[in-house]
Amino acid sequence: MKKEITTEYADSVPGVLSQAIDTGNLVFVSGQINISAEGEMVGETVEEKLKQIMKNIEAVLNAAELGLDNIVKATIYVTDLGQMQELNKHYPTYFTAPFPAREAVGVKELPLGATIEISTIASR
Repeated sequence: MKKEITTEYADSVPGVLSQAIDTGNLVFVSGQINISAEGEMVGETVEEKLKQIMKNIEAVLNAAELGLDNIVKATIYVTDLGQMQELNKHYPTYFTAPFPAREAVGVKELPLGATIEISTIASR
C-alpha cells in the first residue's frame, strides 16, 4: 500500500504530482530544486542551491517522520557537470557514514531554470 507525503509548501511547487510516496519501508522523494516554500528560486552558488535543495528534501522526509540519515539512494541531475566538484565538496556534509549510494547525471535543462535537482529514496 502506498501513501502520499506532502508538506505545507506543496502548493508552491509547480508541476509536482506527489512530493513523495511512502511504501511502508521506503519513501521515494520527488526531485527537489532550489525553490523556497514561497515559490522563489534561492541561491546563486552551488553551495547555496544545495542548501535549499537539502532543506526541501529534509522537509519532505520530516513529513514522513524520517530524516536525511534515512536516505539510502540519491540521484543528482545537473545542467553542467562542472558543478560536480563543488557539489562533491558540500554534499557529504549533509550525511553521516555510511553515505547514501549516489549517481550524477548531466541533463540539458531542469524545471524553472534550475541547474541542480536531487531525488532520493529513504528507508525506515
